[in-house]
Amino acid sequence: MKKRINIALVTLIIFFHQSLPAQILGPGVKRILFLGNSITWAGNYVNDVEAYLRVQYPGRELEFINTGLSSETVSGLSEPGHAGGSFPRPDLHERLARVLEQTKPDLVFACYGMNDGIYMPFDKDRFQKFKDGINRLHIEVEKKGAKIIHLTPPVYDELKGKSIGYAAVLDRYADWLLSKRQAKWDVVDIHYPMKKYLLAHRKVDAQFGLDGFALAQDGVHPGEVGHWIMAREILLYLGFKEVARSPGIVESLKQIEDAPQYVKLIAQRQNMMRDAWLTATKHKRPGLPVGLPLEEAQSKSAGLLVKIDSLINKASPVLKPAKSAVQK
Repeated sequence: MKKRINIALVTLIIFFHQSLPAQILGPGVKRILFLGNSITWAGNYVNDVEAYLRVQYPGRELEFINTGLSSETVSGLSEPGHAGGSFPRPDLHERLARVLEQTKPDLVFACYGMNDGIYMPFDKDRFQKFKDGINRLHIEVEKKGAKIIHLTPPVYDELKGKSIGYAAVLDRYADWLLSKRQAKWDVVDIHYPMKKYLLAHRKVDAQFGLDGFALAQDGVHPGEVGHWIMAREILLYLGFKEVARSPGIVESLKQIEDAPQYVKLIAQRQNMMRDAWLTATKHKRPGLPVGLPLEEAQSKSAGLLVKIDSLINKASPVLKPAKSAVQK
């Protein structure tokens, strides 16, 4: 009897993990929005997620919208003299209503925290502002009928950055977000996998007398490896266990004959559409590129999607190409 119960339990666990992508990426999900700061604006992890999911769902109308904004916080805080005193950090909540109204997402990924402690020692009032901002974001997205998945903040590297003690601040921010799983929030942990990878590789470097390995040369903005760890953890959370040991997005797309070109096209389209969406939703941060008018960008996007679909269909010729998910 006990053996039967154990088998049933294992079967239930396997079913749960296999059905997780279907639960989160069900047929009602068409528009996937990414919110965040400059790490999201850079977009590598967004591109990696899109590149992988398009191959998994070649017949689906999926639109991946990146509206990450450099320097932004969810807390509304800004340090004195930010950007040489030329402008304060943007506050997500100044633009959130416009972004949600225009993009009409079904699913939202949000990555905040890196800027929210404003690179200073831990302070309970700043921490509370972060928590208040995240809670407000969560409520506003759900009020629009969309599902939100939070990402813990990326790791801060004190060896490369200038803010001593800030890594521990982001540990606390990450821990609080992870605690929200108890309230049945969807939270993807990218913080601790990045930290584990960083420390393990730095330990190896130390054994050989090499300069410290870095995911982010400035301590903040990860390179391609760091972005892949972020994307990988998202994909793992969605149930795609096969990416667990993949060293990068190209290696995870073995079924695509020309994976580097495929990823390049994804990035080209995303960069164009990101700038168009940011301009259309009227962000207020100076110094960013002005995007094309949205309709013009969508027209160009449709042409790029034809090329993207053609590479997918060489790998899956029996499947119909995904339709161009042009915003109506």
